[in-house]
Amino acid sequence: MIKVFEPSLTLSDKLSVIRTLFNNNISGTSPIIEEFETETAKIFNRKHGIAISNGSTALEIAFQLLDLKRGDEVILPSFTIISCLSAVLRTGATPIFSDVDSNTWNMDITHIEKLLTPNTKAVLMVHTYGLAADATKIKDFCETNNLFLVEDAAEAHGQIEGGKKCGSFGDISTLSFYANKHVTTGEGGMILVDSDQYSAKSRQMINLDFNNNERFKHNNLYWNYRLSGLQASLGLSQIKHLDKTISNKISQGLYYTNLLSEYADLIQCPLSEFDNVKNHYWVYGIVLKNGANREKVTDDLSSRGIQTRPFFWPLHLQNSLPEEFKRSENKLPNAEFIGKNGFYIPIGNHISKNDQDYIIENVLESINAR
Repeated sequence: MIKVFEPSLTLSDKLSVIRTLFNNNISGTSPIIEEFETETAKIFNRKHGIAISNGSTALEIAFQLLDLKRGDEVILPSFTIISCLSAVLRTGATPIFSDVDSNTWNMDITHIEKLLTPNTKAVLMVHTYGLAADATKIKDFCETNNLFLVEDAAEAHGQIEGGKKCGSFGDISTLSFYANKHVTTGEGGMILVDSDQYSAKSRQMINLDFNNNERFKHNNLYWNYRLSGLQASLGLSQIKHLDKTISNKISQGLYYTNLLSEYADLIQCPLSEFDNVKNHYWVYGIVLKNGANREKVTDDLSSRGIQTRPFFWPLHLQNSLPEEFKRSENKLPNAEFIGKNGFYIPIGNHISKNDQDYIIENVLESINAR
């Protein structure tokens, strides 16, 4: 089976973890945690980095920091990971779903402007599948309207929009270091902020509200969301070759696009560039056209030894969405179409150009055989 992704671990990555083991720096309070936080914050042009157990908990803490109330509204794209919806709902706030652009698969400023109400308190901006969202314009919109901006840069390590690093736009920005990300710690994530207050409170919230003076007297029922020293040592090594990882992904993505260049009537490929932002191809996603059945195609590919993953299912259509937030008039055609017809195919250092040739040959055969 050609896996849809496989972690890319170098010898230096493995040696970094081994050194940490020999130094007994394995807990969530090891000195290497701070080293990883400092290096990550520096790369993403932020004052503070707070290492955390995964990207979902990073979003959870981000929204808890905002102190939202019931009835407050948060605008977020419907086409994104369920973690975004969960983080909003657990604050008691109301999710307001935005459609996405049919070509970039990201929310842009035109989607957000028409959803603004007196109850809007925050925008959750997500960079999707390797292209940046309309970040500069969205940030300016939030500042003009006195809104919090939470930025999910889990899929945009190293990406730049408007001359700024993705991960540096939000009042609070979040990263994921899951195994398929450009930088991985297996599981793991990071909160990125410039605010000293947000940084200090985040550290309390992910560390059981421990304090140095009276360690086991707690004023708040917080959580243990710490990252381990072993994970931090892997991340510290991984982040040093982020540029090489991105370069390799871009080469593979452009090769796929070239192979599919004559089949625009059958398949929508990801944009290689949009508004001067180059696609980093965190994944290589395609959208089937002309009524092709995604499930039949992906099942056929699986039988041929090619693993795939479906696109995100739109948040406004999730079974887990509470009834009070379901609206029959909530039609988001772009999110619905790509959520129904899109899937991504293998990309990463574990596959060769010959593998890519084989994958595309079988994708086309599967579509034509439907």
